[in-house]
Amino acid sequence: MSTDATLSLRSPKVQFPVILVSLGHAATHWIAATFYVILPFITRDLGLSYTQTGVIVMCFHIGSTLANVPSGTMVDLTGRRVVFQVAALVIGSLTLLGIGIFEAYFALAAMVAVMGAANMMWHPAAISFLSGHLPKNRGYALSIHALGANLGDAVAPPFVGWMMLSAGWRTAAEVNALTGFLCAAAILLCLSQGDGIGVNKVTGLDLKSYFGGMARALKARAVWSLCLMAGFRTMTQGGLMMFLPLYLANDLKLNPFLMGVALMMLQVGGMIASPVAGTLSDRIGRRSIVLAGMAGTTLLVLGLTLIDNTSLFITCVSFLGFVMYAMRPVIHSWLMDRTPPELAASMTSAMFGTQAALSALTPVIGGFLADAYGLLSVFYFLAAMVLIANLLALAVPKSETAG
Repeated sequence: MSTDATLSLRSPKVQFPVILVSLGHAATHWIAATFYVILPFITRDLGLSYTQTGVIVMCFHIGSTLANVPSGTMVDLTGRRVVFQVAALVIGSLTLLGIGIFEAYFALAAMVAVMGAANMMWHPAAISFLSGHLPKNRGYALSIHALGANLGDAVAPPFVGWMMLSAGWRTAAEVNALTGFLCAAAILLCLSQGDGIGVNKVTGLDLKSYFGGMARALKARAVWSLCLMAGFRTMTQGGLMMFLPLYLANDLKLNPFLMGVALMMLQVGGMIASPVAGTLSDRIGRRSIVLAGMAGTTLLVLGLTLIDNTSLFITCVSFLGFVMYAMRPVIHSWLMDRTPPELAASMTSAMFGTQAALSALTPVIGGFLADAYGLLSVFYFLAAMVLIANLLALAVPKSETAG
């Protein structure tokens, strides 16, 4: 039985798993954010071009893509959602340690690829866990989960930047790996009994039921249009995570701490918007919020190309974070609305796999554009990708039976 059928949404027993899983999500993003903050300095130390740097970041998305199908499938077949969350945090932390230790280009690329795989492993387990935990309030639950991501992405950059003022990027990588280990221990201790302190216990599927259900689900127009829409939107989000630090460090000449503050402002907007948008979508529907967020993201990414004042640029970045991250929990909830509960992890993998596969193109395309035409040219490309996502959002059927 779902938790929200028997307990108030305000109950600590309802809220505790949501908060703890969301903090785990914060740790996965803290790990990735640490990598993106130190990336300009890795580039300088190794003497890499933007294209070579793009190849390293592409490895993150390739790792995500390769981990996509097995992670969602194993979660649904075994029902072990907590175990996969813990594994994702531990593996992610180990890769950040490796980035701080290894010096060779190919070893670094390998660590980044495994980091991407660990990052992918987290989402099918966590999103299906929360979706089953609060099925009538999944917009709210997944917005708190998204808030955790924004928290990790917001706090890590200035902290890492501050640390780098007195220590090198390698030390910063090694120290910040602790966040994943700590959250993994907390989740294992608190949620392992009954897969969520007595709630959300899931029984794995047999193979025949699983593959039959997947075949039916993937034929639905709502599912594939949502996955493609999320994929093109994430090309823009991932592109900003890579190229915004490079632009701030190389073109605007900000020191590591100020660069971290600027990246934090991108996430602060998302921290405000995510819970509001997710909760509101439970009441008024997902479509209107997603369409508004897509349109706003397109305009603000284009706006970045017109601003050369640092303070105004950072202000625009904050507004961009507000509209861009408002969509994230709403899109995830929209997919869960159209997904059988027993296939929630695999459908999450379908969406995140599409995102990872398309996002793998962004670093190399963006790196080529930056080398050939300058970093600002990348922002035009990113605006075009989210515009395509906007058009795909219109293709999602309005009703459950449409398409």
